Amino acid sequence: MDSFSIYNHLKLGIVHFKAFPEVVRGEGPVVETLRKIVEDDFWTAVEVGMVKDIKQRNEVRKLLEVSHMEVCYATQPKVLTNKLNLNSLDTKERKQAVSAVKSCVDEAFDIGATWMRFISGKDPGDKDREDAKKALIESLSEIIEYADEQGDLGFTLKIFDRDMDKCALIGHFVDAADVAEELYRRYNNFGLLSDLSHFGLLREKPEDALPLVRKYPLHFHIGNCVVKDKRHPAYGDLQPRFGIPGGEVDTEEVRLYFQLLKNLKMIGPKIKPVCSVEVRPLLAEEYPEVIIANAKRVIKEAWAGVQ
Repeated sequence: MDSFSIYNHLKLGIVHFKAFPEVVRGEGPVVETLRKIVEDDFWTAVEVGMVKDIKQRNEVRKLLEVSHMEVCYATQPKVLTNKLNLNSLDTKERKQAVSAVKSCVDEAFDIGATWMRFISGKDPGDKDREDAKKALIESLSEIIEYADEQGDLGFTLKIFDRDMDKCALIGHFVDAADVAEELYRRYNNFGLLSDLSHFGLLREKPEDALPLVRKYPLHFHIGNCVVKDKRHPAYGDLQPRFGIPGGEVDTEEVRLYFQLLKNLKMIGPKIKPVCSVEVRPLLAEEYPEVIIANAKRVIKEAWAGVQ
């Protein structure tokens, strides 16, 4: 048996609603598409979004309960489709966002999730950024305390781009570290989510950025982006397949990321964080099953080159 198996170092996941974008709004063939992931033992973790129908949600829970997978609930579908802003400086708008994300906590418990993903709201600009960070901290604190009353659930704040696509407050790794410092001091079940595809969007390098946040619990995403050609149909934060012409990430970049995480001791037998692939079919003749197979090949080849 290979003693350097990837499964000794991380829990390998996939983002369900990206691989099958027809379910991103919590409707459609949620159970049928999720079953395709669950039946593939390559994956040991899965990230799911909102499931609007309570009957479907119960089916999802049972399917995931049987699967023996690590389950993460992602708030992005609900937050982005409803344009919610947890760091809004408008009190009414922020309270609406907090209330909606609390409903995500309920859904996360409903499906048996052990982790939940947060996303910050829009960056307000240099003048109001510090106030927005304080507002985000208070929003997330309220949500975490709400969850803690119900059971055990871990939380990660995903680091997005600042000025290219999502234009999120968090944002650059320096700002992520500021927020994490305060929240981790209050709650030991809080951490950050670093996405390989977002380094190009942020114009940051993993080897410079990750050491800024390595003291906090971390989960990871791997994916691709297009940043050089604004006319490209996959320009921005659209999670295209690995190796798409004009893209930033292919097998070698994934290998280097894995190698860096190993060197920084951010993955390993004692911690095994979730590392999920986030890719989706975007162009003509691209299908979920082929995009998933593409990602699996890239992961296998990339890991084979890690020392």
